[in-house]
Amino acid sequence: MTKEQLFENIKRKKSFLCVGLDTDIKKIPEHLLKEDDPIFAFNKAIIDATADLCIAYKPNLAFYESMGVKGWIAFEKTVNYIKQNYPDQFIIADAKRGDIGNTSAMYARTFFEEMDIDSVTVAPYMGEDSVTPFLTYPEKWVILLALTSNKGSHDFQMTTDTEGERLFEKVLRKSQEWAGDEQMMYVVGATQGRAFEDIRKIVPNHFLLVPGVGAQGGSLEEVCKYGMNNQCGLIVNSSRGIIYVDKSEKFAEAARKAAQEVQTQMAEQLKRINL
Repeated sequence: MTKEQLFENIKRKKSFLCVGLDTDIKKIPEHLLKEDDPIFAFNKAIIDATADLCIAYKPNLAFYESMGVKGWIAFEKTVNYIKQNYPDQFIIADAKRGDIGNTSAMYARTFFEEMDIDSVTVAPYMGEDSVTPFLTYPEKWVILLALTSNKGSHDFQMTTDTEGERLFEKVLRKSQEWAGDEQMMYVVGATQGRAFEDIRKIVPNHFLLVPGVGAQGGSLEEVCKYGMNNQCGLIVNSSRGIIYVDKSEKFAEAARKAAQEVQTQMAEQLKRINL
């Protein structure tokens, strides 16, 4: 999916919502455990209930890998279901890969050749040769971790060098030598507040994948105020705040209502910049 296609979907749906499929077998409604594939059954219901309200889905690989082969099968079925039934959706494999070059090349082959997924999250801290293998696939996206939403992000990402440059700023500047805004995005946590201003000074035109709205306490209004550009430039993820709002047999209806509330807020923010 190209940047322009993603932007067109945002304008058409009046939404820049990504639904995070952090599907935990221990948290899904109990009645689904009778299904042959409970994880896929849950995901399918969530997807069908929210697809018209969002522009992306982000399965978090840890939740699938924790179940071994069964989890990988559920992950693959989920990806294929989205592609076959909702082909306008941008699919993000939240895998946080990144290793020496030949290993990264195998990770890239997994997600971009074998599974034909639109994008994958990548850790940049082993440097250029750990990232560039992912960039050899046209119209596939690398989403680099820049400034994450967790408390521990300050341990390293906010540290400064002798010239006062913070590590996440160095990541943003250096990585632009590897690819442009048609192939690279950045993860920036919603909890980082006005740091979005500093980020936009360095990467004014890139899309930012923003986790942390909802259960982690990030403010959508603040993210938009400091992080939105004239093409929106944001993909805001909500996982627990949508998929786990209800554990009854009406869980999908409840998820839709939660997604609709976020989408309505997003429509207002897009209107603010005449989109």
